[in-house]
Amino acid sequence: MVRKTFNDYADRYDAWYETEAGKTTFAMEVDCLKPFLHRYSHPYLEIGVGSGRFAQALGVEYGLDPAPAMLRIAATRGIKVIGGYGEKLPFHDIFFGGVLIVFALEAVDEPDKVLREAWRVLSPQGGLVMGLLLKGSPWVEFYEAKAKGGRSIYSRVRFFSKRGIESILQKAGFNIVQYQSTLFQPPGQITYQHETSVSGYFKSAGFVAINCYKNKI
Repeated sequence: MVRKTFNDYADRYDAWYETEAGKTTFAMEVDCLKPFLHRYSHPYLEIGVGSGRFAQALGVEYGLDPAPAMLRIAATRGIKVIGGYGEKLPFHDIFFGGVLIVFALEAVDEPDKVLREAWRVLSPQGGLVMGLLLKGSPWVEFYEAKAKGGRSIYSRVRFFSKRGIESILQKAGFNIVQYQSTLFQPPGQITYQHETSVSGYFKSAGFVAINCYKNKI
């Protein structure tokens, strides 16, 4: 159901990033993620690449997604796209220096398996970088309210708490080393002012980036 939803929403989803709100918030999210991901060596993989905007902006070479309509758009942005699911990545062990997951873990059936697969394909010096909306944020409350009618794309996803995401990351073999937060302005606005991201986790932030090292198991 989630795959079909994102497949059907592909053009609408991608078009939102061309709005004034979309352009500004996207720039803030990229700025938040970039220092973390660029600590690691190439090649990079984005799990749940969607239409490829984050991958293109961050220099990610490979993108995996189960939605063909999303992959067609991502391919136009120069991403090497692969159809598939994060729970079973079609890559050899220790193939990537960095794995990126942005707004995707919320939509998968088995997030613990996705993270274990990310661990498997990362090199010993590699790292996982995630971008999420965490429970407690005004932005999550805004999207949860929109989802109550059942007709929003957000009715198909789950949001994690800080404690919840830390728990499954630890069980998958990752050590969280740093948070970075941005988007402290209220949700639902037509325009936004660009903000500089700040180090650490803040409940009031609309976007949180997490940098994780791969533990040796």
